[in-house]
Amino acid sequence: MSSANIHMDDDLLVKYLAGEATPAEHQQVEDWVAADETNKKLFDDFKLIWDQSPVTERDVNKDDAFIRLQNRINSNVAPPRGPMIKKLSRKQWIGIAASVVLICTVLWLTFNHIYDNGSVSFVRIDSKDKVQTQSLPDGSVITLNTRSTLVYPGRFTGNIRPVSLRGEAFFKVSPDKTKPFIIKVNDVTVRVVGTSFNIKSREGKTEVIVETGIVQVSKKQNSVDLNPGEQVTVIKDQDLLAKQQSKGKLYNYYLTGQLVCDKTPLSEVVQALNEAYGAHISIANKSLESLPITTTFKGQSLDEVLDVISSTFKITVVRKNQQILFK
Repeated sequence: MSSANIHMDDDLLVKYLAGEATPAEHQQVEDWVAADETNKKLFDDFKLIWDQSPVTERDVNKDDAFIRLQNRINSNVAPPRGPMIKKLSRKQWIGIAASVVLICTVLWLTFNHIYDNGSVSFVRIDSKDKVQTQSLPDGSVITLNTRSTLVYPGRFTGNIRPVSLRGEAFFKVSPDKTKPFIIKVNDVTVRVVGTSFNIKSREGKTEVIVETGIVQVSKKQNSVDLNPGEQVTVIKDQDLLAKQQSKGKLYNYYLTGQLVCDKTPLSEVVQALNEAYGAHISIANKSLESLPITTTFKGQSLDEVLDVISSTFKITVVRKNQQILFK
């Protein structure tokens, strides 16, 4: 039988990704992936779930699996509760691995993996260069900005509603207190039961801004609750979560077609303009960065927006090729 027709066991994929596979098992997975494009897609999807989902050394259970699978079982990761486990023995790891196998099996079913003559599928949306809106099985509505990816199950089973995000999206989550809605984006976890908010993860920064409801944002053992009008920015390789008030609604321009400024610093407006118009604006005079502006841009051309900013702050706009400087 060819590798293309072999159904790969979840536990073997877990051992492979965890670095616990024997040389023979490692080669078996490699041969299976290389044998067929469908197998490769299956492996890539499974690895995406693995990479996006942390699990600590202890308290492994299927309800929280999705949000704890990424912190690999090693001596350098501290659990969110209880004493630190400095090092796990192979026997301990085997016990945890067995639980992870169960977890992955549950996730596998949750993500609606359907075996049919070796084929497998679940819902993955790549927005590429177009903004896309997608309704989820629970009635939640997600609007993806360009260059973003959303992965979610064909139907939600179990006690959570897990999805994975890369890039930026605006979430309108249907309320369900019995099934928290969990978003994994890089090493950040966002947990809600019903609310609307924006998540943006680009260039090592993950930003969460809440429009309605309460949103819990976590990274490792640190977490913060955000209320409407509050935001948090999580920097890669930093654990501190400090929330602040959001100024205006620059974050959802791709959803509403407008940039709402409310005493918003000019530096943030420039960043939003660069994203919204594909421009290359920079502030040459650093003293201008904190200048606040209150206005709404809707439907104006970039030149019209620049005229408003120039007249508001009495600053000079200099163009050089594709570059635009505020002086």
